[in-house]
Amino acid sequence: MIATATPTGAAVLATAVFLACAVEMVEALTIVLAVGVTRGWRSTVEGVAAALAALVALVVVFGPALVHWVPLSWLRLVVGGLLLVFGLQWLRKAVLRAAGLKAKHDEDAIFAEQVDELSALPASSGRDATAFTVAFKGVFLEGLEVVVIVITLGTASRRLGLAALAAAAAVLAVVVVGLLVHRQLSGVPENAMKMGVGLMLVSFGTFWSAEGVHASWPGSDLAIPVLVAFYGAVAWLLVAGLRRGAWRPDGRTSAGSANA
Repeated sequence: MIATATPTGAAVLATAVFLACAVEMVEALTIVLAVGVTRGWRSTVEGVAAALAALVALVVVFGPALVHWVPLSWLRLVVGGLLLVFGLQWLRKAVLRAAGLKAKHDEDAIFAEQVDELSALPASSGRDATAFTVAFKGVFLEGLEVVVIVITLGTASRRLGLAALAAAAAVLAVVVVGLLVHRQLSGVPENAMKMGVGLMLVSFGTFWSAEGVHASWPGSDLAIPVLVAFYGAVAWLLVAGLRRGAWRPDGRTSAGSANA
């Protein structure tokens, strides 16, 4: 039985899309600011606009096609599997960073590296092809991951419009903050946001994979926050265990490695 939609499911969906988009756009903004400061803003803005137009076109072309032509149960089964893989990758990296076993993203270092690389290139008297290309690639590649999330989450829940609005709100929020501070957003707790996104993607993946094989969830969409809480508890236990050195990502315990 396919669950009916509830306001709770819509809120979790919007939150997941917003956070995922915000994380990617913070990284894209770092690149855009480095290009604009170093190479000038005209070609940089043109590259950003072109990338955003391409990303919107992908959502418009592929989103409605999936909604109208693919059976909902098949869509949810396939999307659920994809989200589980996608979300587990985000969650694994976030857990390792929280446990101190993987370096966190350093937006200051990324910004400085981009500026150094761009400053070494020859300047352009007219439109700057380098600025356009780097800005386009930065926004498009970071945004492509967001498009995948918007299309998969939006189509599987039959709420593509809501998913697109949440993504647009995240883009607008990051752009406004970026304009106000005019610097890379190094103060954003990016790993915490990635942890939250990973938890939500894994939860949606579990929920829709089960619905794809016609399983019924108690409470319908209300099961999603319960799944988020469950996976959150598992992630917390993993972080705590890794910090204490109780076991390592390769599966060996600290006691076992000591006796090896």
